[in-house]
Amino acid sequence: MRIRIGLIGFAEAWPSRHAPSLRALADRFEVRAVYDPVARRAEQAAEPFGANVVAGYRALIEREDVDAVMILAPHWYGMLPILAACDASKAIYCAAGLDLTPEEARQVKRRVEESGVAFVAEFVRRHMPATIRLKELIASRLGAPRLLFCHQRTAAVRRNGHPQPAQDPALRELLELIDWCCYVVDQPPRWVTGMVHAPGDGTATLGSDYHMLSLDFSESAAGTGPVAQISCGRYIPAHWQEAINYRPPASLQVACTNGVAFVDLPSTVVWFDEAGRHQEHLDSDRPVGEQMLLHFHRAITSLVRRTSDLEDAYRALQIVQESRNSHRRGCRVELPR
Repeated sequence: MRIRIGLIGFAEAWPSRHAPSLRALADRFEVRAVYDPVARRAEQAAEPFGANVVAGYRALIEREDVDAVMILAPHWYGMLPILAACDASKAIYCAAGLDLTPEEARQVKRRVEESGVAFVAEFVRRHMPATIRLKELIASRLGAPRLLFCHQRTAAVRRNGHPQPAQDPALRELLELIDWCCYVVDQPPRWVTGMVHAPGDGTATLGSDYHMLSLDFSESAAGTGPVAQISCGRYIPAHWQEAINYRPPASLQVACTNGVAFVDLPSTVVWFDEAGRHQEHLDSDRPVGEQMLLHFHRAITSLVRRTSDLEDAYRALQIVQESRNSHRRGCRVELPR
């Protein structure tokens, strides 16, 4: 079955992940319409697919020749395309980290559940070869995770010397890192402690340059379960490339009951146990972008409705929101069940 899709917004991953994956899976997906606030960008994306450029996201969603929508960047419209897709009974692929209030997040979750449409959140780290191998090692050699350290350092986002006027640029990374740690531990966290650092140099800013949070997966307040420490920093100017790439930390470090693993995405795992060091460079039959689109295709065509993607996306957003509350209140916060 070939799914006719509409594209809403474009982000950095479009030329490297989404466009090549859509071309490779032309037997499964047909791009029919494209919308982006920057008209020239929409035209450039639409041309290789022979798609129509549409003047607004709502007009795109309401087209009869569009079965599903891919929301690839948040822009100004936030959750509105998701709600419009629910109204039109169109399946949703969401690659945008939406910065929603708790009430907005609950509203989105409720509307998607009530509409019954397929919803896929783009959590690509789950599907990368290194993550798949790590899960195998945890089950067979390393044992249960005890401590996870997940640190990401990227360039500060600037436009003409000024902070980019959009949502907090770290949000997308935080949502993915939170979901990644929860996926590796294979259970939801119970507590969160958050800290946010904002530049204090007097310049106008719409975001922070460092986010840190700790997730405690313990069932009780005693703190005997796994703990994940996650941080995302955007404090180095984009033109300082040598500084950005200097001694980058492992994408994920996991201390388990029987060993420790260091993961570098997409395909390298170095792990240690009583026998010493083991290093693996892994391959995948398909790039991760194609795997995510195949997952989307199955979600649309399957007779069994899956809600795990929606639940996981909602949980990750809840954790970010509660980590901000933790920072404001200066204490650990218990997460809702």
